[in-house]
Amino acid sequence: MALIVQKYGGTSVGTIERIEAVADRVIATRDKGNQVVVVVSAMSGETNRLIALANEIVDKPPAHEMDVLVSTGEQVTIALLSMALIKKGAAARSYTGSQIKMLTDSAHGKARILDILCGDMEKDLQDGNIIVVAGFQGVDEKGRITTLGRGGSDTTAVAMAAALKADECQIYTDVDGVYTTDPRIEPNARKLDKITFEEMLEMASLGSKVLQIRSVEFAGKYNVPLRVLSSFEEAEGSGTLITTEDDEMEQALISGIAFNKDEAQLTISGVPDKPGVASDILGPITEANIEIDMIVQNVGEDSSTDFTFTVHRNDYDAALAILTRTGDEVKARKVYGDNRIVKVSLVGVGMRSHAGIACKMFSALAEENINIRMISTSEIKISVVIDEKYLELGVRTLHSAFGLENDGNLASA
Repeated sequence: MALIVQKYGGTSVGTIERIEAVADRVIATRDKGNQVVVVVSAMSGETNRLIALANEIVDKPPAHEMDVLVSTGEQVTIALLSMALIKKGAAARSYTGSQIKMLTDSAHGKARILDILCGDMEKDLQDGNIIVVAGFQGVDEKGRITTLGRGGSDTTAVAMAAALKADECQIYTDVDGVYTTDPRIEPNARKLDKITFEEMLEMASLGSKVLQIRSVEFAGKYNVPLRVLSSFEEAEGSGTLITTEDDEMEQALISGIAFNKDEAQLTISGVPDKPGVASDILGPITEANIEIDMIVQNVGEDSSTDFTFTVHRNDYDAALAILTRTGDEVKARKVYGDNRIVKVSLVGVGMRSHAGIACKMFSALAEENINIRMISTSEIKISVVIDEKYLELGVRTLHSAFGLENDGNLASA
């Protein structure tokens, strides 16, 4: 008998009809001889509705009261799904975050899981119950309700799987797996049968929206096999398995292409090249709680330096204003920026054992007259910044160059 943890997102439980369909899928999993724990999100749109209600009361609602408010969305779903399961003849019991004793820190709105005590859940499983758990929520050491942040139900599901030593954690969403890139950009994108935790973490951090980053980190840390599946397909496929690296995976050159449209670039030029200049430039940006992504520094023959970095596009105006003030203070030659850029990234564990990937990437883009503004690399990824207007062409070009529409990603660079 296997123990399976399944997670269903907001669109999967967005209506009563969808909840009924989820109940059928859960019962089908149980009827295969499995014990089943189900983690659910709030119904699609419910969290936004609750936030809007709070904003009608006060512009900046207290974080601890917001957690009390928005956590009710998941409680509605667990009750409705449990009712649907019971109606269909299955024994079911719902659990809130406090009932499973999902202990977190006290960072309201973005709490981190410290421990899971599971409460009476294991006994209920042994008694044949399907367990339905409210995702996204927990309690701190004082018993106050906390929430894990957007996408936190994925993290709840993985944490539950780790605590219960589940055989697999299945994340049901509106896509049927992880693709080599976004099929809306490249229609020839191919669904991956497997991908490593490391690759999935890179793709999530680089713009892929399939899984929440923290859930992938958690799964990798506790070695919880993850599978991405679609809750909207009647004939369930095998989805994509996210697991540890194996010999077969090491053969892959590139697993996928991620991209991020939410990038903006800032440059300060003609700054004196001296110790501490990077801190002088970036310090005020980070003090404003603005995250910096890619950084490039060039030193000229006149002993001055040009400093270029990227931030989230939403932070562009604020960062440019801060950098302009810094430029006046350090007597920079020029300060300028561009919020019409994108980041495109190749991801693959095969980069560790194959040379020439970067050169092939740059050559493919050059053939399409796509200029590269910035480059960043790690062991298993290469990221470039290009003009926004070349996003689709760049992704399709690289997808074809590395043979990702078929099994050509095993070919030599």
